[in-house]
Amino acid sequence: MHFTKTLTNWYSINKRDLPWRNTKNPYYIWLSEIILQQTQIKQGLPYYEAFVSQYPTVFNLANAHEEAVLKLWQGLGYYSRARNLHATAKSVAYELHGNFPNTYKDLLKLKGVGDYTASAIASFCFNEVAAVVDGNVYRVLARFYGIHTPINSTQGNKVFKALAMDLIDAKNPANFNQAIMEFGAIQCKPSSPDCSVCPLRESCVAFRENEVNVLPVKIKNNKPKNKFFNFLVYVTDGGYTILEKRKGKGIWQNLYQFPLLESKHSLDEADFLQQLNPDDSVVKVTLYNPVDIIHKLSHQHLHTKFWIIQTTNLPKIGIPISEIENYAVPILIKNFIDVFNFQSEI
Repeated sequence: MHFTKTLTNWYSINKRDLPWRNTKNPYYIWLSEIILQQTQIKQGLPYYEAFVSQYPTVFNLANAHEEAVLKLWQGLGYYSRARNLHATAKSVAYELHGNFPNTYKDLLKLKGVGDYTASAIASFCFNEVAAVVDGNVYRVLARFYGIHTPINSTQGNKVFKALAMDLIDAKNPANFNQAIMEFGAIQCKPSSPDCSVCPLRESCVAFRENEVNVLPVKIKNNKPKNKFFNFLVYVTDGGYTILEKRKGKGIWQNLYQFPLLESKHSLDEADFLQQLNPDDSVVKVTLYNPVDIIHKLSHQHLHTKFWIIQTTNLPKIGIPISEIENYAVPILIKNFIDVFNFQSEI
């Protein structure tokens, strides 16, 4: 079986009509690839459309305020992507006069652009023979060739990149890259793929050896750490609360949150009040969620409580509750704001 030809033939029949497939503009391709990192298309597509609408050129994005970019990104997670997106837009606009590098090697020099993104832009926009290797590609190649080398190992990176480069169609690298990624996304899915209609089934090692659910192999990461967050949701009769901008390095850098009290375990009301040590201005303290809201990140699980603190005097400068939607906040905070009725507390 001719792997490459079979794959591209399948793609010509089954490919989805996606906006970034109808352009060779490197700005749009770059934007789509950054948004779709660790994000499914159905979730990322509305964000792509929002960014293209609000920032139609790299100059528009470069001239935006970081807070506005983070606000538009809100809900996608991995906010370092948004910060790198903004930094790279500035670099391309101001240093490269709006022109993206046109080679894989030079694209790698951009902040937030790694092997996969550089390969995608180089092949899609400039027809460079640069094979993309993402989760979908790992899965297709591991299953078809029966490769047990862990995909998240140094050796695995080398093995799969070299294999993809051997298979890529030198005359139409963009089409091959799109085909293998699409095949992994909608045919050779992570779980319960329909092998009965797979055009590669006859030569697929995983299918023959009954290892479809075994491959690809991935080294398990360390167990996520548990952290305990207590957010202090201050509310005054005048309709003010407190949001603080997170400083320093971290997943939520430059996003806003309610004042945070971190503890070593989940706090009950007595423990919380002891740590808060409220003054006479505090009228009432209410626990919004008796059961911890667990927000799972790749490296840590946040066990979260929201404490509503009605007060006559805020401990620091506040903001009008009516303006709270204007601030870029983590999805954990946004979900609370969306369901909590501030007006009933005023």
